[in-house]
Amino acid sequence: METGLQDGRALSVFLDPEKVSFIRATTQIRQVPLAPNIELYSADEAVPLWQKTEQQLNTDHLPPPFWAFAWAGGQALARHILDHSDITCGKSVLDLASGSGLIAIAAMKAGAAQATAADIDPFAITAIMMNAAHNDVIVETMTDNLLVDATSRRWDVVLAGDIFYERDTAENAFRFLSAQALSGATVLIGDPGRTYLPKSNLLCVANYDVPVLRDIEDSDMKPTAVWRLSQR
Repeated sequence: METGLQDGRALSVFLDPEKVSFIRATTQIRQVPLAPNIELYSADEAVPLWQKTEQQLNTDHLPPPFWAFAWAGGQALARHILDHSDITCGKSVLDLASGSGLIAIAAMKAGAAQATAADIDPFAITAIMMNAAHNDVIVETMTDNLLVDATSRRWDVVLAGDIFYERDTAENAFRFLSAQALSGATVLIGDPGRTYLPKSNLLCVANYDVPVLRDIEDSDMKPTAVWRLSQR
C-alpha cells in the first residue's frame, strides 16, 4: 500500500518518475464534467494513449488506460456521493478498480474518514496519487487484486464504477461486492448499462445523464444509474 500526499515534493518520493513524466506528457488537467470541483489528468483519445503506454513499457497486450478517463459510472457515483455526503461522511471507503481515483477523491471531498483506491495497473496507481495531490486530498492506494485474492479487510462503504464490461471481471466483482454487502458495507455501483451488470439484489437509487468522450463511448451523453446492492 501507498499513501497519496498533498505535498508534490513528498509525493515524488513514492512514485516512479518515468510514469509521472509519461502521464504529464500524455494528459491534461481537466474538470470532471459531472463533478467540476474535481480535476483529473485526462487524455483526449484512448487508442493513441494505449499504444504509447505499450511503447513506454515495451509490452504488448496491456489493459486499456482506464486511468486516463472519467468514465460514466465513475462520474455518476462521484456526483451522487458529493450530493449525498451522509453516505461517506466519517466512514472508511473503498473505490474498487479505481482507475483515475475519481470516486475516492469525491469520497474524501464528501467527508470520508479514509478512502482506499484499489487498482492493479501501476499507471493507475501513479495517476490516482497525482490526481489526489492535485485535488488536495489524501487517498490510500492498494494494488491487491481484490477480485481474485481473498481479503479479510472490510470497509463501511464500497463504491464501484463501470466495472461490469467483461464477463469474468463482472462475475468476480459481483462476488466481492456481495461479500462486502453481507459484512455490512453500503455498496453502490455506477453503471451506464454495461452488458454484464447483474440484475439481482440491485436497487436503482439515482439516474444521471453523464457527458462523456465519444472516443470511449458511443455517444456524447451516457444515461447512467447508481445502484445499491442489497445486504442479503
